[in-house]
Amino acid sequence: MKRAFARTATLTAALLASGAEALPDRKALAQTADRPGVAQADHPQADHPYVGLWVTEDGRVRHELLPDNRYVEARGSREKAYQGRYRVTGDHIDYWDDTGFTADGDFIDGVLHHGGMILHRRR
Repeated sequence: MKRAFARTATLTAALLASGAEALPDRKALAQTADRPGVAQADHPQADHPYVGLWVTEDGRVRHELLPDNRYVEARGSREKAYQGRYRVTGDHIDYWDDTGFTADGDFIDGVLHHGGMILHRRR
């Protein structure tokens, strides 16, 4: 058990040193419960204006923001290249991939800017 904890602590330290963000703890997430515009895993956002499919102009990258605050990212022929949860605060989106990777983006004038990519809403 000590060995597994040490490996986890070492991996966490390495990720943080490389600039990766740590996943928020339960207490931090609970503090957002009463803030308007903040989507949480236990508060589905079916009617949120950003729920739906976002696609790069060439169609290679596709983000599907699901109403249960989960997302699926497809890349090329890989339909489920990445999956995880997301949280929208105002026009900002934070992603937490199921593998532990974190990312973010911003919605500007109806366009999602994420990781150097520009994704448009597909209806």
